Amino acid sequence: MTFITEIKTFAALGSGVIGSGWVARALAHGLDVVAWDPAPGAEAALRKRVANAWPALVQNGLAAGASRERLQFVDTVEACVRNADFIQESAPERLDLKLELHARISAAAKPDALIGSSTSGLLPSEFYEGAVHPERCVVGHPFNPVYLLPLVEVVGGQQTAPEAVQAAIKVYQALGMRPLHVRKEVPGFIADRLLEALWREALHLVNDGVATTGEIDDAIRFGAGLRWSFMGTFLTYTLAGGDAGMRHFMNQFGPALKLPWTYLPAPELSDKLIDDVVDGTTEQLGRHSISALERYRDDCLLAVLEAVRATKARHGMEFSE
Repeated sequence: MTFITEIKTFAALGSGVIGSGWVARALAHGLDVVAWDPAPGAEAALRKRVANAWPALVQNGLAAGASRERLQFVDTVEACVRNADFIQESAPERLDLKLELHARISAAAKPDALIGSSTSGLLPSEFYEGAVHPERCVVGHPFNPVYLLPLVEVVGGQQTAPEAVQAAIKVYQALGMRPLHVRKEVPGFIADRLLEALWREALHLVNDGVATTGEIDDAIRFGAGLRWSFMGTFLTYTLAGGDAGMRHFMNQFGPALKLPWTYLPAPELSDKLIDDVVDGTTEQLGRHSISALERYRDDCLLAVLEAVRATKARHGMEFSE
C-alpha cells in the first residue's frame, strides 16, 4: 500500500488559529497551499494571520520558493482537496461535523493522498467511520503556534493502515516537525492529557484564592517551564535523584504521591471563577494586543529553540534528542 509522501500541494480545511498555522508552515516550506473555510471573511482573516506569522518564519529560515503568494483560497471542500497531495483538516471539535466533512473530503481526494485531522481529543476511529479509503486517514495533532512548534502527535484509527501512519510521519518530518506516534487511541492523546492535568490544578489554585493567574504563570515560566523546554519531565526528575538517578528519586519522593496535593477533578466553572480568570489574564495582557503578544511569543520561541539547538550541538547531541 503506497501513499504520497513527497508533496507539492497542501490542502488546509479550516483557517482558524490552528488551520492558519498549518497554512503558514506549509507555505514556509515552499508548498502550494489550497485553503477552504466557510466562515464569512475567512480568506481575509487567514491572510492576515499568515502575514503576522511570516516575520518569524523568515527569521527561522524559509525553504526555496516559499511565498505567501502560493496560497489559494477556494469556495468548496471538493475544490480544496481535489488535487492535493496531503490534506489537513482543522475544523471545530464536533463529531457530527467531522463525520460529514471527512465523508466529503475522502470522496473528492486522490485515493493515495493522506488525510490528517488536527483534532485534539476526538478519536479517529469515530470521525473517519464514513470515510472513503479510511486506511489513509490519521490524526496529526499539532500545537500552537503550528508554524513554529515542531511537535505533532500522529494517531491511527482502527482502519488506518500502519503504512499510512509511517507515511504521515515522513510528511510531517518534511515540514520540519517532530512527529510523536501515539500507539493507542486514547482521549486527549499524550500532550493534552498532561496539559489538562496542569490546567485543572491551576484553576483550583485560582478558585481557592491561592494565587492569581499571573503568579501561576510565573511559577511555570521561571521554574519548571525552563527545564521542560530542553529536558522534559522524566529526565528532569532523573537528575533530581542525583547519581542514583530515577530509582532513588522514585524511592525518595514516591510516597508524596499519596499526599492530597492535587485534586484531578476540575473545579466548578462558576461565574466567579470565570471572572477571576478573565480579570487576571486581562491584567496580564495589559496594553498589549493579542497580535503583538503573538509576535513576542514567536520571538521568544525562536530564541529558546536556537539556544537549545546551539547548546545541544556543543554537547554533541542532536536537536531531536
